Amino acid sequence: MEVLTTAKLNKIKQDTILKNFWKNNDRFADLFNTFLFNGEEILKPDALIEVDTDVSSILKFNGHAETVQKILDIVKKTAYGIDFIILGLENQSHIHYAMPLRHMIGDAFSYQKEYNEIVAKNKKEGNFASTDEFLSKFRRTDRLHGMVTLCIYYGEKEWDGPLSLVDMLDIPDKLKFIFSDYKFNLIQMRSCNNLHFHNYDINTVFDLSSSIYNRDYEKINKLYKNQPISPELALVVGAITESQELIDHALENEKKGAINMCTALEELKKEGVQEGLQEGEVKGIIQTCKLFNPDHEAALKLIMDKFSLSQETALAYIKKYW
Repeated sequence: MEVLTTAKLNKIKQDTILKNFWKNNDRFADLFNTFLFNGEEILKPDALIEVDTDVSSILKFNGHAETVQKILDIVKKTAYGIDFIILGLENQSHIHYAMPLRHMIGDAFSYQKEYNEIVAKNKKEGNFASTDEFLSKFRRTDRLHGMVTLCIYYGEKEWDGPLSLVDMLDIPDKLKFIFSDYKFNLIQMRSCNNLHFHNYDINTVFDLSSSIYNRDYEKINKLYKNQPISPELALVVGAITESQELIDHALENEKKGAINMCTALEELKKEGVQEGLQEGEVKGIIQTCKLFNPDHEAALKLIMDKFSLSQETALAYIKKYW
């Protein structure tokens, strides 16, 4: 699928749609409770407070200082006992082969940000109990708050990237135990049947998106024939699956308050047929170029221009059919 074709046409950004969906405390809490706590309501929606997503920091080393920017999609904090924990969420449409490192840096910057705030407060107040506290500007009793980040991967392909920092290291297996690892919390939307959400909106979005990816229109028709969904959910599903017809359908029926999936289903089928026809044309062009002109760069440019494809999508076709 060509990424965000309709979102661009309608001046709607996929990232904005998904951020708005997950900012809802009921959905946010259920996502974390289901993934981390097997559905037990540890995190309470009413106790979630949205906080600044910018965890950019200044790194200093041997007299050199550099600003490194890092902005998470959504960050909330919640009371837990007498203190609180911080929860971050990132949306990912494509496989990123350095994602564990990205998440480790994001979490570390969150800790660095709080550390800087504590240091600034301590400098202002003084009252250090020892020389060690004065030199570190961090009191012996000071503590940072825990940070947990989840990544939701919405891509159609199975995630084949690393799932931990050690997976990214080029080291012999017998030496891996001596390196500190970093756990990467990944939710694959396309294959999360083992997760049973309490929230209707999450279940609907994940179920419909997965069915569309699998072209399981019979399942959609069976489950949603007499069950209209809101335009908001249809818009989210359309953004995730990059479905032009579904996004258009959601926007056209925004004032009605409900969408009949049977009507949208017919449009999705048509869209699927068109995608199949386009892929067939692309395949033919690539194979012809391979036969008469072994320069795959020419084929890449040709299909990008002819079908208005992004370089990433065109490269995927080249890799598949060259």
